[in-house]
Amino acid sequence: MTARLDANKTLLAVIDVQGALAEAMSGREALYANLEKLIRGCQLLNLPMVWTEQVPDKLGATIPRIASLLKGQDPIPKSCFSCASDQRFAKALSSAGKAQILLCGIEAHICVLQTAMDLVERKYQVFVVADAVSSREASNVQVALERMREVGAVVVSAEMALFEMLKDATDPRFRDLLRIIK
Repeated sequence: MTARLDANKTLLAVIDVQGALAEAMSGREALYANLEKLIRGCQLLNLPMVWTEQVPDKLGATIPRIASLLKGQDPIPKSCFSCASDQRFAKALSSAGKAQILLCGIEAHICVLQTAMDLVERKYQVFVVADAVSSREASNVQVALERMREVGAVVVSAEMALFEMLKDATDPRFRDLLRIIK
């Protein structure tokens, strides 16, 4: 049986939403909008967050639209495709002490996929936000989501994840969450 998302047990990882690569993503405007909703919603729910940049000196920095939401913390630069293979990322996860990792970012079939596979192997409960991941080719996104499901990750949407973690319409944050997603 698959675990339910629990805000008290979850960390959000934002993977490599950078420069010209981000601009080349399939459905990029919807991707950006869903990333913004997800990040703002996770902030409302007080989730810890980590974000990465793949070889930033070559691919550029996180796009301003996303980086501005993550101010107050620095991205983790990496060269390995799997975030989990980076010692700083692994240390950030360990320090946060969360069992559930919510993944978003790019590219779905490379860095997001390899991160998901490694985290599942390390016994994390991995949730991939389907409408907040992308690749240059839409077909690669679908193949990546199927593969992530096969290895044990759970595929969710941004709104699904946020409302699952909020749990109840009587929660005082409910109206604020509605404003974020609309």
